[in-house]
Amino acid sequence: MIKNIIFDLGNVLISFKPSEYFDKLNYPENIKNRILADIFASKEWSLLDDGEISTSEVIDAIASRSALKKEEIAHVFTLRTDILYPIDANVRILPELKKRGYRLFFLSNFPIDIFDEIRTGYYFFRYFEGGVISAEVRVSKPDIRIYKLLMEKYSLLPGETLFIDDLEANVRAAEVAGIHGIVTYGSHDIMPGIEAFLIQKSADQSL
Repeated sequence: MIKNIIFDLGNVLISFKPSEYFDKLNYPENIKNRILADIFASKEWSLLDDGEISTSEVIDAIASRSALKKEEIAHVFTLRTDILYPIDANVRILPELKKRGYRLFFLSNFPIDIFDEIRTGYYFFRYFEGGVISAEVRVSKPDIRIYKLLMEKYSLLPGETLFIDDLEANVRAAEVAGIHGIVTYGSHDIMPGIEAFLIQKSADQSL
């Protein structure tokens, strides 16, 4: 029986699509692509998620090799919370699942500074019993250690736990840890998949 549901944040409950954001601001295609490649696809971006480097250090490192000016790079970093916004349809399922008795948790790759902002600013965090952020524990998905850290922290049993993420690699890693998983691929309507899984799981147990 599933008793616990763990949610990724980015592109599951919170939209994070820099390309679409810069398109809406009418950034020239070449500038947008440079920003995406030099900033969001940089090795330093991953280190930020891991809590291994500060934002100022990331900006300096990217500026040392990018055609973008340091001021331009720094400005992009100020836009991070603007790029993020709750996926309303997915967020609305949290109180319903909570009402059904499921324990809800989050597990996400996030820099500490941005997470602190959204955690205080987004109301839906009240539905979570707790969670783990990569920068706090200095390990990111799909490293299997981060799943085990969350399970140990809240004394969860893998066989009673469902993990939901937009990336297949992250879900497969959870399954290696014995946790059930659903890949959403960035869907803004994840409840049907969750319902189908829970119904099937209940049917399997009744056999």
